Amino acid sequence: MSLSMLAQSAGFALTGTVLETKFGPPANNNSGLFFVTPAIFSVMGFWIVSFGFTVGKARSNAIEAAKKDGEKDVEERYGLPNLYAQGTSKHVRTFNCVQRAHQHIFEQFTQAVLMGTAAAATFPITAGASSLIYFVGRYSLSTGYAAAEGDASKRYSSALAKYMWYGLVSNFFLSVASCGYQISGKKLW
Repeated sequence: MSLSMLAQSAGFALTGTVLETKFGPPANNNSGLFFVTPAIFSVMGFWIVSFGFTVGKARSNAIEAAKKDGEKDVEERYGLPNLYAQGTSKHVRTFNCVQRAHQHIFEQFTQAVLMGTAAAATFPITAGASSLIYFVGRYSLSTGYAAAEGDASKRYSSALAKYMWYGLVSNFFLSVASCGYQISGKKLW
């Protein structure tokens, strides 16, 4: 994570909170805008489940291709309950990129939902925008990783993939600001 990305994310969060505080709806006015962020994460949750099916399909395709190419111990190396396939063949690397794309989602999703929801309690517009940025970046990164054909360096092939990190870190800053506001009961700016 670069200092530039941290600074840009903090700048987005700060600018959004100041603008939303000055020109947006009053905090805690139950305008319904709070629910934009949970709606984004609900759609994302459905996408995650559907993306999980690509792992099963990739596993079946890898097993079939490995058998066709005469690899040894295919069922043992690729089959369940193995999370990742064992070995270094082209088919192993291709399958493992798909599996890693899916597994990588779960490494940040809980934090993303928690921070986005906490941020939306006070800054629903900025949190919704930041959560949408996270989702678009996450989608781009995961689909790029899954399509990398065994070359993990291609996971950032989409220019939008890096924005997953901007959305996640922006929501971190927003959630801290929101919690500060909620605890103190005072406007921050």
